Amino acid sequence: MSVLARIFTWWNGATLTTSLFTRRNGRETGRDALGNLYYESKKPISGRMRRWVIYKGSNDASRVPPEWFGWLHHQTDVVPTDLPAPRAWVKPAVPNLTGTGEAYRPQGALERGGNRAAATGDYEAWSPN
Repeated sequence: MSVLARIFTWWNGATLTTSLFTRRNGRETGRDALGNLYYESKKPISGRMRRWVIYKGSNDASRVPPEWFGWLHHQTDVVPTDLPAPRAWVKPAVPNLTGTGEAYRPQGALERGGNRAAATGDYEAWSPN
């Protein structure tokens, strides 16, 4: 990525100033399966350590797995890389699919043809009389 793109585009990962701040004030804590990097400040700020994520790819908060979300928001101090493997029934986290071809489209949505079941007659309009 060019220097100008790193200075002015925040939606393609970290900007140049964020990268400089991260190198100077933070230490890498871990990495998730999507390639996002997680950092913690070297010194407490307002009494506690600051935590942040540098996304790999587009900046989308739904790309943070639940275990890292809990760590980022100080719900737990256990770094997710130290956790045991998830149970077999736990599904992997998926990013927000809104605006993509895999987004949920219910029956009757325009993207699915706009056809829906006929009204069942159980609706009765209110009348003041």
